[in-house]
Amino acid sequence: MAQAPRTTTPTVVPRGRHAPPLEVRLTVQRRRLFEAAATVFAQRGFADATAEAISREAGMSKATFYEHFANKEEAILALFDEAATEVMRQMALASEQQTETYPEHLANGTRAFLRTLADWPDAAQTLLVEIIGAGPRATERRDAILDAFADAIYRDNERTAPKYGAPRFASRDDAFACVGAIVELASRQLRTKKPRDIRELEPVIDRLMLGILEQAR
Repeated sequence: MAQAPRTTTPTVVPRGRHAPPLEVRLTVQRRRLFEAAATVFAQRGFADATAEAISREAGMSKATFYEHFANKEEAILALFDEAATEVMRQMALASEQQTETYPEHLANGTRAFLRTLADWPDAAQTLLVEIIGAGPRATERRDAILDAFADAIYRDNERTAPKYGAPRFASRDDAFACVGAIVELASRQLRTKKPRDIRELEPVIDRLMLGILEQAR
């Protein structure tokens, strides 16, 4: 994801004759700007974040920021896309693991989702909280990602549940209801720190999904 764990030191690009090719430098610059943007959005909120603050956090000039993003809206949209893609990738990897029961299969996906948010808290804040106040384009992007999450969960259930003799979702809206509830639970935890650790939501989410599926039998 865009934001490095808090224990990771920032990426430094060698200068002078040891400097890497331009493509590599631009990639590293963008990575540092993503990390900085995640920190600034999480600490200040989107409304109070500025290109100058992000550049300063990244240890770069404001001119470098504008080489990568037109404004802070472009930065949060790009960060949002990367964070959402990484969460979905981790969940997809978890769904490929072999389990003995369908509840265990669901739990793998839930655990991957929450673990990724816990490992990248500032980027998680952007993905689930700050994006809401970032304007109409951000709202459209968020709606599209929630639809994509719902589709992924629905398709996984459609493909996997028969192998275990487990129930299927009654409709795609049931899958979307799960996604909406899960996102709100996670975003509330990020805002209020209740429960203390976001991974404590795992049994709640598992009961939610299994309950909706059970009602569809």
